[in-house]
This record gives sequence, structure tokens and C-alpha cells, in this order.
Amino acid sequence: MELPSWASFVLAAALFLSAATTLLLLQRRSGQRGYKRYRLPPGPKPWPVIGNLHLMGALPHRSIRDLSARYGPLMQLRFGSIPVVVGSSPEMARLLLQTHDAALAGRPRTAAGRHTAYDHTDMLWSSYGAHWRRLRRVCLAELFSASRIASYETVRHDEVRALLRGLHAAAATSGLGGGGAVVVVVREHLFAATLGMISRMVLGRKYVEAAGSSSASGIITPEEFTRTMDEFFFLNGALNIGDFVPWLDGLDLQGYVGRMRRVGATLDVFMERVLDEHVDRRRRADGEGHASPCMVDVLLELADGDRLERDSVKALTLDLIAGGTNTNGVTLEWAISELLRNPKMLARATEELDRVVGPDRLVTERDVSDLPYMKAAVKETMRMHPVGPLLAPHEALEDVSIGGYDIPSGTRVLVNVWAIARDGALWDMPEEFRPERFLGKSKIDVVGQDFELLPFGSGRRMCPGYKLGLKVVHICLANMLHCFVWRLPVIMAAEKLSMDEIFGLTTSRKIPLEVFIKPKLSSHLYVG
Repeated sequence: MELPSWASFVLAAALFLSAATTLLLLQRRSGQRGYKRYRLPPGPKPWPVIGNLHLMGALPHRSIRDLSARYGPLMQLRFGSIPVVVGSSPEMARLLLQTHDAALAGRPRTAAGRHTAYDHTDMLWSSYGAHWRRLRRVCLAELFSASRIASYETVRHDEVRALLRGLHAAAATSGLGGGGAVVVVVREHLFAATLGMISRMVLGRKYVEAAGSSSASGIITPEEFTRTMDEFFFLNGALNIGDFVPWLDGLDLQGYVGRMRRVGATLDVFMERVLDEHVDRRRRADGEGHASPCMVDVLLELADGDRLERDSVKALTLDLIAGGTNTNGVTLEWAISELLRNPKMLARATEELDRVVGPDRLVTERDVSDLPYMKAAVKETMRMHPVGPLLAPHEALEDVSIGGYDIPSGTRVLVNVWAIARDGALWDMPEEFRPERFLGKSKIDVVGQDFELLPFGSGRRMCPGYKLGLKVVHICLANMLHCFVWRLPVIMAAEKLSMDEIFGLTTSRKIPLEVFIKPKLSSHLYVG
């Protein structure tokens, strides 16, 4: 995410900045709040009005990592008038996310939460309190329980087959690359597959269909939905100046708020149609023992019991669709990219699949436990490319002291999991993709207890759907590697493959991955 020129903001803001505001900022910067003096963590000196926002480049997680190298693993920044504390070590992550979990479990009120999350009523942006705890219980007990995740195995299997059919059909109709191989924009296929899975699990059917599709009538085309989701994730991660300099909020200098309103309106039309259809279907089935076949039906049943309001149902449903589709697709694209950059590791992963699964069938979820190298490749991808390199911001609900420093109530708290996972003091050759580091005696996992590796976060605000996400990533990656030969265009050396990023709520490849693929199993396995 690239910020506009801050020089123009400084000039514009300086014209309106009052002496009182300047004095207040200077007072806060010195650690004086009311009658209490705080010992704040070290950090760069903030500018008037914008604070340290001018130090944030197009990739804030990298900018913050560079600053932390100078100021330490617990660092104080100021974004506009908002104090921000950043943790950049496993010790600080443990203190922020576990030891002081309850005190730092708040969420800031942002324009994105207001306009794209039904006024902060979803799981991501809702304030810590009774409503958030209710949503958390629903997720853990109703939506992501082991039994419910297991019940959707057939859905995941069907959508993996659809993914393989699509890739095989493309290869069969084109001779690009020679020998029947075809150039593929990987992101398009991954998005379709993960969206299909999540839609069927959450909504009961696919609501996103290609124009002219003979299947169930779609509300929106895949292309439209992809654009909307890309915009949604960009805006939810953008540094919106109005969130940090409140008296500039109404000006919408970056145009982000207007874009948020448009995205929110588009998604609300989609969600209203989905909920209306489910309500009508449940009404027609009244008295016939409706069995809640999808997650939306579970949420509507809770709404019937006054445990959830309609906006909360829409907000949580949108979380499930957006999070399950985007995060899984982004991780899979990074995994394939890294394996293509490291041909020996790609060969080792495919050899493992050939040996465990063989050429006569597809990979099943029961095979995954016997594929340690493939699972290690996924962990290594999540280490190098966590989809949320800066975990979604927390907010201090009360004063906290950590390592001799104070974090006052109202401070925003960031954990730079990307920087932790690239720390040379923790990882051998951290900039190299080496799945082997997770084999053998290594017990480091991604489930929130090993603070060197936190792709899903930790503590109360940890992603509740991580178990489902891992299943989707494992089964998709295993089958794609097992069923096709993958290679880069002939003119591109593996080490020259661009790994540039775009920052947002999730951080994806800047340039979509394009590769050549060639089927390597019997045709009936793809189309059966």
C-alpha cells in the first residue's frame, strides 16, 4: 500500500493547526497525560500533526522492522495524534498477546470498521466486550468445531476436483509452452477454488457464478467479486489519515472513505440477497426439521433466538467469506512461488507425493499427515509470507507496564510477526526458503503457542478459523503439486522471479504468478 505524498498533508494541516493542538501533542510526546507521567518505550521523534506517518513506506511492516532495529523490540511510534506501540520479538509478542492479553484485547474504531464491517459488529473490528465474546463463542462452538469442519470434507473434495478439472481443461485446449503445457495465472484458479469451498460451507451454495452459467443463478461474477475483495482488503489495511488525525477525517484527503462506502454498499447488497434467500428457504421448510446445512443457517437460528442481530449475521458471514477466500488463496500463491524459486525443494515435495500417494489417485485429507515435507513447505511459506505481517491492531483497554515501559490506555498495539519470522537471531538464514527447518526435532507450529511463528496471531484475538484454513491450504497445494508439472516461463530464471508485495489487511504478490503447467496423471483422475 503506497501512501500519498505526506508533504502536501503537512502543508495543509499546518494552516489549520491551533496552538492548543500543538501544545497537546508536545505534552503527550513527553509522556505527560493529565497528572500522570508515563515512561514510554523508545522511538523516533514525531513530527507535528502527522507524527511518524512520514516514516511509513509502501510496505509498513518493512519500514517498522527497520525502525525496530534501531529502537528495540518494544518501540513507541505516533500515527497522527494516536500513540502506537510495536512488538518485534517473540518475548514482546508473548507479553502483548498472552501475558497482557485481556488488557490489550481492544480494537480501534476505524473508518474501515465503520463502513465495511457494519459499524464494527463483525469479529475482526468489534470492540472487546459482551458482543465480541458472543461472536467468539459462536465461531468456536458452532462454526469451527471439529465436527463441523469434518462435516464439510466432501465439499472441500468436490472443489479440489473442480480446481483440477479447470486446470486440466486449460492444458488440453492450449499448446502454449510446448508439450501440452499451458500458461496459467495461478491466482485466478486459486481464488475460484477457495471461494467455491468457502461459499458452499458458509452459504450452502455458490453465489458467485460466471456470466451465462447454467448452474444456480449467481449474484455477482467472479471477476466483480475478486475486484471487490481486493478493494476490501486493501482498504481494511490502508493507513487512513482520518483515523489518526480526526479533524481531517471529514476531508477524506486520500479518497479512502468514499471507496469504503462503495465497497460496503456493494457487499451489503450481496449479503441482503443471501440472507433473504436463506430466510425464505427456512420459512418454507418450517416444520420439516431444518438441519442447518450451512453456517449462515446456524447464524440465522441464533438470530431467531435474539442472540445475534441481522447486521451481526451479515458482518460475521462476510468475515467468513472474505477471510477464508483471500487468506487461503494468498498463502497458496506464495507457496507455489517459493517452490518454483527453489526447484530442488519442489522436486522433494513432488517425490514425497509420488511415494505416498502414487500415480493412480488424488490426494485426500487423510494423506496429509503422511506428507511432512509438504506440510513443512506450508509452514515455511507462512513464516516468510504471513498474510497479515502486522497483526490487526489491538488497543490498550487499561494502562499496562512491560519491560519497564508503560503502555497507556488507548494506545494502539501492533505485533510485527513478519519481522519476528525474519529475525536472524531466531532463524538460520531467515531470508531463504528452507522447509527442512521444520522437519526432524522441530516442534515449532503455527497454532499460536510458539511466538517465533504467529501467522494466525495468538490469544483472544487469534484467528478462530485457522484449523479450517490449514485444511484448505494443505489439500489444495498437495493436489496441485501431485497432478501437474509446474515450471516458470523459459525466459525466466528461478532466482529472477519477482517476490514483490502489496500491503493491505493481507499482503499478496504485487505481480500475479504466471506459470506453465502440464498434467502428469491419467486423464480420468481430473474429469471423474
